[in-house]
Amino acid sequence: MNITFHGAAKNVTGSMHLIEIGGKKLLLECGIHQGRREKSEDQNRNLPFNPAEIDAMILSHAHLDHSGNIPTLVKNGFKGDIYMTSATRDLLGLMLRDSAHIQESDIKFVNKKRAARGLPLKEPLYTMDDAERALDYFVSLSYERAFNPLPGVKAVFHDAGHILGSAMVDLELTENGKVKRFFFTGDLGRKHLPIIRDPYQPVQADYLLMESTYGDRTHGLIEETGRRLQEIVRRVHDRKGKLIIPAFSVGRTQEVVYELHGMFEAGKLPALPIYVDSPLSVNVTNIFRMHPECFDKETRRQIENHHDPFGFSRLTYVLTAEDSKKLNKTDDPCIIISASGMCEGGRVLHHLRNSLGDPRNMVLIVGFQAQGTLGKRLVDESPSVRIFGEEQDVRAEIKVLNGFSAHADRNDLIDFVDNMKGGAGKVFLVHGEEAQSQSLAQALRETGREVLVPDPEQKLEL
Repeated sequence: MNITFHGAAKNVTGSMHLIEIGGKKLLLECGIHQGRREKSEDQNRNLPFNPAEIDAMILSHAHLDHSGNIPTLVKNGFKGDIYMTSATRDLLGLMLRDSAHIQESDIKFVNKKRAARGLPLKEPLYTMDDAERALDYFVSLSYERAFNPLPGVKAVFHDAGHILGSAMVDLELTENGKVKRFFFTGDLGRKHLPIIRDPYQPVQADYLLMESTYGDRTHGLIEETGRRLQEIVRRVHDRKGKLIIPAFSVGRTQEVVYELHGMFEAGKLPALPIYVDSPLSVNVTNIFRMHPECFDKETRRQIENHHDPFGFSRLTYVLTAEDSKKLNKTDDPCIIISASGMCEGGRVLHHLRNSLGDPRNMVLIVGFQAQGTLGKRLVDESPSVRIFGEEQDVRAEIKVLNGFSAHADRNDLIDFVDNMKGGAGKVFLVHGEEAQSQSLAQALRETGREVLVPDPEQKLEL
């Protein structure tokens, strides 16, 4: 048996790992790569294996850097089952359709400009039909229920505490009488965050495949993050500007809304409207309400008491493109939460295009920004950025607030390994930029553990 690291090796996006066992092929994740447009487009269109030869797939959670290229997989010949939790299946039913819609819309917008310049037109990575066809291959299961995706493979989902429905994957691999315990964290969450439950703690593994997004840094306390958010909202309100918050539709949007709700309820914020401008975020929030099995006790209690932390009175969910465009024309102070979280597509691009030139405004980054993304260029304080092929001056204030991150930080990751009392075996660190992964690897090696930061396309025997 062996594993090949086809994606998210020394990189944060495009998660894709292939396990070969007993003549069969099991794919873990099929994420979309986000970064420099030309390179990302080539990687996303040209999968590094023959999809028709993949026998089954397991998905840890719904974020597109783990799931977003499933339609390409199916379009190119995959015929097996794709296993995931029930909440992930519900989320992806929306997210893959939304991804296809955004790609079709963005390509239409880009092609209009390319046609005017006499350039060849482009095709979307996949269409709505491709996305809907992929849904036919989904198989959903609850946490803690064993299943057999392939002969010689026993699998169990455990709560990863990252987003709604996120799972760690516990695999028992049997080949030629040899049994190996392989544990995959997916994206590992943090303890004591609002809304969802804390992550599961495994006891032992022969191989641990672990994310390392924040392998070289720690997060601030959630209480300190809340205090800083209050200061930011007041500052933008006082100068009569807009606060633009690029946020993933799944997880981050709901977390920010939850925090703002609590602040307004406690009278800690000035009166100003809040808009969630993403049809996907609206629908995702409804799916959150459908899955109380994923909530922590506090959130369950609020819902049981008919107190909705996702739909308070000051909040407006923007559904139509026409209403979204109206937000770009208003001069009134407001908060706009819009996808995507790395500013690589969706309505947030239009808000940035219309807001970056005004110094009264602020863009608040509340999540990790991969190399090559528009969000990373904003974080790096580029004086100008390119949006829809046009250069835009950046005069708005750019702030970063990582305390909302749903990823485990360096200390969380080290504790996770330390608390595997039966041993973590050999550790593979993925889903992190190389500097982050190598920093965490060094810390783990100092405790005597065998750790590898694999190269892209590296193949290893298990």
